[in-house]
Amino acid sequence: MTTSMGRRRFLAALSTAAGAAALSQVPADLAAASPRPGSGNHPFRLGVASGDPTATGAVLWTRLVPEPFEPGGGMPRVKVPVQWQVARDEGFRRVVAGGTTWALPELAHSVHVEVDGLAPDREWFYRFRYRGETSPVGRTRTAPPVGAPGGSLAFAFASCQDWASGYYPSYRHMADDDLDLVVHLGDYVYEGGIPADGGLRRTATPDVLRSAPQDLERWRMQYALYKADPDLQAAHARFPWAVTWDDHEVKNDYAGTRQEHAGDITALRAAAYQAWYEHQPVRRAALDRARIYRRLRWGGLAQLDIVDGRQYRSVPPCGWGEADACTGGYDPGVTMLGFPQEKWLFDGLAASRARWNILGSNVMVGRLDHDGAAGDRLWHDAWDGYPAARKRLTDTWVRHRVANPVVITGDWHSTFVNDVHQDFDRPSSPVVGTEFVGTSISSNGDGQVYGPYYGPMIRHNPHIKFFDGDRRGYVRCHVSGSRMSADLRTVPTVSRRDAPESVFASFVVESGRPGAHQV
Repeated sequence: MTTSMGRRRFLAALSTAAGAAALSQVPADLAAASPRPGSGNHPFRLGVASGDPTATGAVLWTRLVPEPFEPGGGMPRVKVPVQWQVARDEGFRRVVAGGTTWALPELAHSVHVEVDGLAPDREWFYRFRYRGETSPVGRTRTAPPVGAPGGSLAFAFASCQDWASGYYPSYRHMADDDLDLVVHLGDYVYEGGIPADGGLRRTATPDVLRSAPQDLERWRMQYALYKADPDLQAAHARFPWAVTWDDHEVKNDYAGTRQEHAGDITALRAAAYQAWYEHQPVRRAALDRARIYRRLRWGGLAQLDIVDGRQYRSVPPCGWGEADACTGGYDPGVTMLGFPQEKWLFDGLAASRARWNILGSNVMVGRLDHDGAAGDRLWHDAWDGYPAARKRLTDTWVRHRVANPVVITGDWHSTFVNDVHQDFDRPSSPVVGTEFVGTSISSNGDGQVYGPYYGPMIRHNPHIKFFDGDRRGYVRCHVSGSRMSADLRTVPTVSRRDAPESVFASFVVESGRPGAHQV
């Protein structure tokens, strides 16, 4: 992909005083007459973002929040008009779309503009205006036309970014790259209270953040804290994102509306889901029906299915967390995705004509036997707790000859590269797919994490071709017609924003040959 805007020029534009540029070709009468924030502070303190690109558009996001840690975010409790623009150039000399939308107090004055009618396979620039204040400039791009041959896709996937566990140097480096898309696979925020000293960040935090979120207003503050991070903002403004959630956006290891220690979490989940919508560049269906599973297409090259592995899953039949395997996991009524989502996924895979079929999963698909054949002790929060549902997925790949299935996964704060067998209960069954599990952006900080815990298990799992349990970072992928490459990009510390980045390991999957090899 080529870009007319260099990284340094882009970040310079991002950090320029937001009111420095005046919008053109958009009527200003509504915005000028709207109420001013009581504090007079800048309303675009959480930046801008875009997401879910199609061949003709994307979702554009911002939130008006001059006082992130006050009720209502410091905004008047009335709806206010916000202007938006899309242009071909960062100087907005060639504006192609614009309008005015309402920012509603019941949605925390968040803005979600679903732009359509743009030309395919191009970069675009966007911004917002409220009264006399102009947002930072964001950059997004449209996908190639559906079914278009050839081309390539460069994307990164990330997960697990506990704020108090450290800074986000990986996002600082990611924003310096030339990507088409970022996929976030969950644990965007964590559900706990924030330490007074900011944890590893050593930054004093407001008293209101000490206790864990229990209601919508407090969840909004949690997201505001995370999204105020300048490196996260830079990565959001630089690329379109596709996001899903895992457990910590609500409660650790929950299933549906249940959690092992908290019982029924229906009310907590409803508040957390709304706050997630208010702070992510996603479409209205994520609010109206809490439906976040969706399908993105990148020409004829790739189909990306983003799934929701939390909301619809059965309570794990063999026990929460680490437990022995049992026959309950093979009950055909037990589901990881819920049967409507499962049908949507399988129908889409059956119909796919893409060269690569990428599944964005919040938890690991591959088996992780903890103690060998004698014990079959597994982690039941992952697909290991739902073996019949997993086999329905792999059987679909085989039955419909799905081309090059690759799973990208978050959650584990570790890196795994897995061969995916059609039936993990039969190790001799064919390898039918590949899985890359990425480590965390910051969670677990600089401590030694899961190397000592998972390391001894790897010998029981010959399908695991690579494991590292001690590094923070993300995975950068490049997809072409003939191969998909994946680089594990890591930083030596998350105690500093300016930590350097290096490629710790690289892998390749050849088209038509499931399974990755290290290069």
